[in-house]
Amino acid sequence: MSQNRKNKFRINKMLRLIPVTLGSLALFFIYFPIFWLMLLSFSAEPLTGIPGGWHFEWYVDMVYGADRREGEAFVGDFQLKEPLTKSIVIATLTSLLCMVSAVLVGRSLPKMKSQGLLLFGFLVPLMVPGIVVGIGMFLFFRIGLGIKMGTWSLALAHFVWAFPFCLLVILVVVSRLDQRILEAARDLGATKTQTFFQIELPIIKPGIFAAGFFGFLLSFNELPFSIFMRKGDMTLPIYLWIQSGAHNSSVPLIFALSTIITIISMLVTYLIVRVGFGKE
Repeated sequence: MSQNRKNKFRINKMLRLIPVTLGSLALFFIYFPIFWLMLLSFSAEPLTGIPGGWHFEWYVDMVYGADRREGEAFVGDFQLKEPLTKSIVIATLTSLLCMVSAVLVGRSLPKMKSQGLLLFGFLVPLMVPGIVVGIGMFLFFRIGLGIKMGTWSLALAHFVWAFPFCLLVILVVVSRLDQRILEAARDLGATKTQTFFQIELPIIKPGIFAAGFFGFLLSFNELPFSIFMRKGDMTLPIYLWIQSGAHNSSVPLIFALSTIITIISMLVTYLIVRVGFGKE
């Protein structure tokens, strides 16, 4: 009997190790390539794929250029100003649209009868590959309606991609809101406008900011939608994608820029989690 218990204990221990092992492997394959890219950004020969000869030259060249002309960001044909500005503008616009739309929908959705079906409809873009949605939107606007693509189409495509994430953030915050507080305010004579701005908005404000961060971050790093909806506009992800395939002297700078973007994205994501889902 004692031996059987020992065998069961060993089997249970092995079974518990399976999900831990699989989870560890998943984390390894997710983060190790990123960590390796960061190491290569400090390497003298990053294109070899082997770190070594450590220095910060790629970061310096990315900011000042190979000939150190102050105020310009280029090496060869590596021009960052235009695509970076375009990405920031579109990401900011997408963030604002996501915040407003997510608040309007997120506050109303829990009160609707068909909320499950409606929520599924809003979340569909998460389940469909970005290339498929991008092609569909391009065909609809450019060929079907005859509308020219541009900055507005990029912002719309990024909004379609980012909105479901922002909506989920708002729904989490709204679900934690005690509706009895709002009912008490209305019983005391407060109007709907007063109830929203004086009571509800301060409570859900962390979620709104978190939704805005999500919208900005997802738009800033978006590539598949942008390829089809950009016309001649050049966002930063598209520019880096083109530069990566060109195999020119600018490629090593992509390692440095990607490292900076990754670190900022991780910090923003951490801030989102802390603000939107942290304890109040």
